Amino acid sequence: MRCFFKVFVALCLALTVSACSKPAAWASDEDLAKVQYRDAGPTKLTLFTMINNRSGTGAHTSLMISASQRVIWDPAGSFYHPSIPERNDVLFGISPRVADVYTRYHARETFHVIVQELEVSPDVAEKALRLALARGNVGDAQCALSTSGILSQLSGLESVSVGWYPKKLAEQFGALPGVD
Repeated sequence: MRCFFKVFVALCLALTVSACSKPAAWASDEDLAKVQYRDAGPTKLTLFTMINNRSGTGAHTSLMISASQRVIWDPAGSFYHPSIPERNDVLFGISPRVADVYTRYHARETFHVIVQELEVSPDVAEKALRLALARGNVGDAQCALSTSGILSQLSGLESVSVGWYPKKLAEQFGALPGVD
């Protein structure tokens, strides 16, 4: 009986954990190539932090990466638009208009968006892009954890601590030299 109980509990836990993540999106290479966008400006990282207007707590974190192409790393995000392809948690084709749509999607009566930009070298931007593409689909409530994990691996951003809280990540990012 004790063995049956252990198996039952293990099965329940496995089912619970598997229900926590959304299915991975996988846009085709052709779809990604059609929308690829490269910003003419400097290479940079833009941290988006969504803040709950009632509680003042951080609700979501994402990272726009302007490298050889501009994408948004939107881990465990709910943003969807049929003309914006996604592969795992990376959104592609992030023109200024798409970036505006993304920001407005998150800003509403109950939330506001903090936007922080940091110019980085092309090498740092490319590494951020590679890390985001390699990271894969992220489970719910792991947006700041996965984003801080990427940032902490970048030259000049090693002081960013890996952690769970979007608002704390925004504070750390904002303290970096050169952040607007």
